[in-house]
Amino acid sequence: MCECVFCHKEKIMTDFVYEDELVMAFTDMEPINEGHVLLVPKQHYLDADEIPDELLAHLMIVSKKIVAVLKEIYHPDGYSIMQNGGKFNDVGHYHMHIFPRYTGDGFGWTYGSEEKAVNEEIAKRIKNRLIGI
Repeated sequence: MCECVFCHKEKIMTDFVYEDELVMAFTDMEPINEGHVLLVPKQHYLDADEIPDELLAHLMIVSKKIVAVLKEIYHPDGYSIMQNGGKFNDVGHYHMHIFPRYTGDGFGWTYGSEEKAVNEEIAKRIKNRLIGI
């Protein structure tokens, strides 16, 4: 039996904003901005590449609805939709963060200062692997 907190709806301690037979959405316990929502499939998955295409499409359709509501309520400068995979998924269950964004809200990408390669060979290697998928 799955011990993941997101597999047990009754253990989720925040307020639900959406639910259907496949997914549920609730407010984040540590919001980046007011209106920060987590959208999760009810069935347990860790990473996006494990999720059936139909469910992944449904997650995106529901995220679109959530974005529309957040824009209507909060009138943000923009929004972010993000998902962390592998060991960077701190819950161990696939979840999307959807939250309103504002100029100067302090949220941003951080990464090391070492220079990263960007070239045709890198793109070709990825492209060639995608052809067979």
